Amino acid sequence: MVYFDNAATTFPKPEEVYKFTDKFYRECGVNVGRGQHKLSSKASFLVAETRKLLLELNYCPSKKVVFTSTATEALNIVLQGIEIKDNFNIYITPFEHNAVTRILHHLNKTIKFNVKQLEFDKDIWQYDIPKIEKQFQDNAPDIVIISHASNVCGVIAPVKKVTQISKKYNAINIIDMAQTMGLLDTNLNGNDIDFAVFAGHKTLYSPIGVGGFICNENPKIKPLIFGGTGFESANFDLPETIPERFEAGSQNIMAIAGLNASLKWINSIKISKIYQIEKKHHSRLLDILKKFNNIKLISPTNALNSIGVVSCVFDNYSSDNIGQVLSDNDIAVRTGLHCSPNAHKFLETFPQGTVRFSVGYFNNDYDFEMLEKALEYIYENG
Repeated sequence: MVYFDNAATTFPKPEEVYKFTDKFYRECGVNVGRGQHKLSSKASFLVAETRKLLLELNYCPSKKVVFTSTATEALNIVLQGIEIKDNFNIYITPFEHNAVTRILHHLNKTIKFNVKQLEFDKDIWQYDIPKIEKQFQDNAPDIVIISHASNVCGVIAPVKKVTQISKKYNAINIIDMAQTMGLLDTNLNGNDIDFAVFAGHKTLYSPIGVGGFICNENPKIKPLIFGGTGFESANFDLPETIPERFEAGSQNIMAIAGLNASLKWINSIKISKIYQIEKKHHSRLLDILKKFNNIKLISPTNALNSIGVVSCVFDNYSSDNIGQVLSDNDIAVRTGLHCSPNAHKFLETFPQGTVRFSVGYFNNDYDFEMLEKALEYIYENG
């Protein structure tokens, strides 16, 4: 199978991830913080080391890492944990995933806050910073939520520019880095970004089953999930310490072991090299797609300000039809709305959606050759 669905989950993973995950889980697949024996201590050390590796990757050694099962769970903890009040102004990008918009929709049923969209210029595929400044002047932001890179069109948001402006109004800034952590070299040090959410199975190249968020030492959010934490068991209240306050229950030690291995792999390759290779694959993908006049790109036409996620539509065919033809030719893509209906409404591809191609570090010449042949077949038989 030729794989162009890396925005859903990167595949394959580095060989080091497979080997270490299997070895660690066979030898030490026990619970963390639930015993004083050597196996539990070894598992606890692995989890602590993985937190440290994540903080080092993002240049923020004094911050905290909270592990969850998914980025969606992490966003729920953060957004449902903030004390949102009536008339709050919550700004989002046009490209937010349902993991953000459905939570806001749910909360908005009982709290009457305002959801506003950050200004974006579709003609040049860039956020309009002067207009965003004016938006904030007219309606001061209380919370700003930014998808670092769109999972539909790949466009990258200038998070530092926006968060530095919004912090002038003491806004809480939340960055969804599901598509970027491990790919875009990002400095999370400082106080402008309050929460940075990640998904292990995407650009961090770990197994499915681990996500989380990076936050300041004392995040002002209430817990969402209650239960055992391995200590202070006589206390009916959760511990005040971070990350324990937000990690009730058993952690997925197997997925965290895979994340540990993938972070060490990223360090060995270097994040700049991984980005350089993806950028090369991204440019090659765009060059192939632009050869066919039956394909309309719904993404930036160059690789300068976007990651390797490219949406398009085909003349005379629905996205699902194209997805099936490509699958019949052993090519994996994603079709439809990609869990981001707002993005498709903004890009005028709702409700039919798009065909989404997304590259990764491990794509190769054979993949692109097979894709071009399949696209030629679609063009000739269209």
